[in-house]
Parts: sequence; C-alpha cells; structure tokens
Amino acid sequence: MTDRRTFLARLAATAALGGAALSSTALGSKALGSTALGSANVAAGGATGRGATKLLSRVIPSSGEALPVIGMGTSRTFDVAAEPAALRPLAEVVRALFDGGATLIDSSPMYGRAEAVTGRLLSDLGNPGVFAATKVWADGREAGIRQMEESFRLLGVPRMDLMQVHNLRDWRTHLATLREWKESGRIRYVGITTSRKDQYGEFAAVMRAEPLDFVQLNYSLGEREAEQVLLPLARDRGMAVLVNRPYMRGELFSRVRGKALPAWASELDCTTWGQLFMKFILAHPAVTCVIPATTSVRNMQDNLAGGSGQLPDEALRQRMIAAIG
Repeated sequence: MTDRRTFLARLAATAALGGAALSSTALGSKALGSTALGSANVAAGGATGRGATKLLSRVIPSSGEALPVIGMGTSRTFDVAAEPAALRPLAEVVRALFDGGATLIDSSPMYGRAEAVTGRLLSDLGNPGVFAATKVWADGREAGIRQMEESFRLLGVPRMDLMQVHNLRDWRTHLATLREWKESGRIRYVGITTSRKDQYGEFAAVMRAEPLDFVQLNYSLGEREAEQVLLPLARDRGMAVLVNRPYMRGELFSRVRGKALPAWASELDCTTWGQLFMKFILAHPAVTCVIPATTSVRNMQDNLAGGSGQLPDEALRQRMIAAIG
C-alpha cells in the first residue's frame, strides 16, 4: 500500500474526530433504502488513537448484538512465516485493532498460513476478546468438517463466532453442517461470502433462500454494484454485512494520487483519503462492519478513524463519487 503511506505522510492526521450518527433523512435514495441508521450507530470500544473519539458499532440483525464497524481481514497480509521478524509488525497491528475498540478478525483456509498466524498472535496477546470469523472452502461434508476443525485448532478458539461458506463453494452441503453446529453451540453465526461480481446472481439467490446471519461481499467507492441488489436484500432479510476490498486492494489510492483532499472532507472529520473511502462504505445502512487488511499500525489507526465521527449524507456521497471520477 505504498500510495496510501504516501497520502498518510502528506496528510498527517492530527484532528480529533467528533461524531454524530447519520440523520434519519440522510439516506432517502432508492439505492440506499429509506430507513436511516439512527440508533444503530453507537460508540463502541476504546479510543482510536486520535483523541477520545469512539469507534461506532452496528447491530447484528439476527441477534441484536453490537459489533464495531471496523474489523480486519487477513488475506495476503497474514500469510507469513512464523518467525519473529515477520510476526512482530503483525502483532502490533492486532494490538492496535483491539486498542482502538475493534474486535472482528476474518480469515480463511484459503489464505495460506493466515489462520495459524492469527491464532499465534492472539495467544501471544493474551487471547483478547476477539470476534473470530473464518470460512469453509472445500468440497464435500467430511472435507468441510475436517477443514473447520483445523480452523478451530489454528485460531485457538473453543467456539467460532462466525463461520462462512467461502465464495459459495459447495454451499448447500456446508450450510447444512453449519446449521447443525450453530444449534449445538459450536458456532454463533452462519454466513456466505463473495468478492466476485460474477457470483452476485447466485449469491442473491442463496440470500433469498437461506436464513443467514451474515453475508460478506466486496463494496467500495469504486465498486458500487452491491448497492443494486445485494445490500438492499441484506437489509430486507435481516442479514449483517461484512465488506471486503474497501480500497480495491489499493486501487482507490492510485485513482486519487496527486489530488488534494477536498475541503468538504472536513465536514466528515476526515483528514485522509482512506477515512473518506471508509466513511462512504459505512454511510450505507446495510453495512455492519468493514474488514480491510493491513500490515501497518498507521494504516490500522487510519482505518479505525474512518469508523468514527460524522458520516456522509447522500449529497456528500455523491461528491465522493465525483471526487474519484
């Protein structure tokens, strides 16, 4: 994320973030739905490292449990050797996540050594109160069970908060197992994931047919297709939404390279492009938690700042869209 570090260096964030939840009239457009966030935005956790500002949280519809709006993904970033030189910076990132009031860490067997590294770091940090999320990515019931048992072992948790079917792989088989495990108390929530637009049709069909607690999908200022069907459907069906690829793996920072942060960004308590990108996502009332991946404490703190303070109304969202044109 070289571009991002450059922007953060130029736009050193020194302003404390103050916050107000999105107003009840802010998101009246058809794309965003007519129900505003209102009391769904509440302060959560500790300070974000930028004064006393608190991280917002959203309610998981199926349970009423509050979840901080920023979490962390581990794709690519946590697939490292279990050596001190590689683990040390990641330990600081995880510490910054929890110090900032966030709790959710998302992983997958598809991410190489990420589950093992995450479990090691959580153990080294004294097993903080993590909201552990991972996935099943296998064909067949028995293969899926073996893989999930291994995820429990690697992450070092007695119960998984969220188990998801990764990219819909053999979803009929695995959702049946996950329902059994949820009923027995082995997992708390059941979900499905995608980061591929070509899966959106099937993804929507599964959402309509299955009683899911969570869906995970790609959504950002540069990838807004989920607004058309998936996000409104999640709201209608009472499903929490995890958002992956919030920066399009860095592409959004490339799009604004050389551009000054717009003056109106101060209306949102934003001092960096990353915060602006994050708040665009969180302004959508269907979004529950965003899970950017990073190996940098500075980026983690910036992610957390994007989950605090003022959120944009529809007029400001349109300005954001125009800004990255």
